[in-house]
Amino acid sequence: MPPLTIPPPVLPVRAHTYISAPREDIFDFIADLANRPAWTDHFATQFRLDHPKSHGVGASARYRLEAPRYRQWVETDVVDAERPRALVEATRAGRLGRTRGEILWELSREGRDLTRVDLTIWSKPGTPREAVMERLGARPWLRRRAKRALERLRTIFEEHPERPIARATVAAWEPLKAPRFGTGVREVSG
Repeated sequence: MPPLTIPPPVLPVRAHTYISAPREDIFDFIADLANRPAWTDHFATQFRLDHPKSHGVGASARYRLEAPRYRQWVETDVVDAERPRALVEATRAGRLGRTRGEILWELSREGRDLTRVDLTIWSKPGTPREAVMERLGARPWLRRRAKRALERLRTIFEEHPERPIARATVAAWEPLKAPRFGTGVREVSG
């Protein structure tokens, strides 16, 4: 699947790992943005869903990227999904959302129950200051954090944590009041 219309002005940040699990299961887990804090909370804090729909195309979230000397809010939207092969997210960050980007998840079968997960992150800085900050340290920092996040994702599938994984919620969302406003509790949960 080709990237969106955003031309990458600089080399993308890439990371990959191998996970001993069917790619359909991994795709479903990655495509649900509510699961992201379980493996990305070491660099993406204050993760909140924009609305109750957290899975697939149309799901969106907001989080704070905690890069050294370059903290910023990032909004991500799932814009394309080809189950179980690829997931594309469009991102906006920085001052007034001027920094545009894309996150591409690619899953390929490497064996009977072995999946290769490739993560590619592009960004186009919106201001000269953001371009300098990205080159000075945000890109290498993000590369290290992406590799660690993929290892944490592998751990979730291969070691089965004893306690429930962390999940994001919608800010100020009260699921018991949802039926009053046209959204059933069962529609939201999956």
